[in-house]
Amino acid sequence: MASPKIPEHRPLIKVCGMTRAEDLKACREAGVDLTGFIFHPESPRHVTPEQAAGLPRAGLRVGVFVSQSAEEVREIMNTADLDLAQLHGKQDEEFCRAVGKERVIRVFWPAGYDSVKELNRDLTRFAPVCRMFLLDSGTGGGGHGTAIDWSGLQGLETERPWLLAGGLTPGTVAEALRTCSPDGLDLNSGLESSPGCKEVELLRTAVKASGR
Repeated sequence: MASPKIPEHRPLIKVCGMTRAEDLKACREAGVDLTGFIFHPESPRHVTPEQAAGLPRAGLRVGVFVSQSAEEVREIMNTADLDLAQLHGKQDEEFCRAVGKERVIRVFWPAGYDSVKELNRDLTRFAPVCRMFLLDSGTGGGGHGTAIDWSGLQGLETERPWLLAGGLTPGTVAEALRTCSPDGLDLNSGLESSPGCKEVELLRTAVKASGR
């Protein structure tokens, strides 16, 4: 499979936890770059590969994986028509290679490190086997709905583009971009009326606040 083409403009906007066709259409109209589908049964935004395959395309399609094997990830990507795999389960470098290094967004949790220097060391180690990074709140998993200490990420230098996640809302988008200068933002619960149900006006406001 050919490597997905990541848009060159910044900031990139990713909206995760997609479950409804109308929300994907709103993302497409708003110019969202990536949309995420969660394949983790414990998530309230969980979808099956077949459900995801039946939803319309809006930007690059990203699958969120926690506990699946590399083979299962590849199978789901094929069934659900995905471009990228976002790995939330602390998978190692060999796992990333097995999925396809140009197709992997590897997740890291800055709160689990004692310093940015330690975080940078892992980012450097994984750079050869990833397309992008995503930095999330908490110390594992995802969907915490809380923000990272953005100031702790100032000066972060990576060999791959990185997305900032963690409780972002339309009201915090601009400040997050100013504070730690990520290459993009991953939005989810801050755009919802309930899990999996996005609000069109919140989506539009967030994209506008990003300067896009």
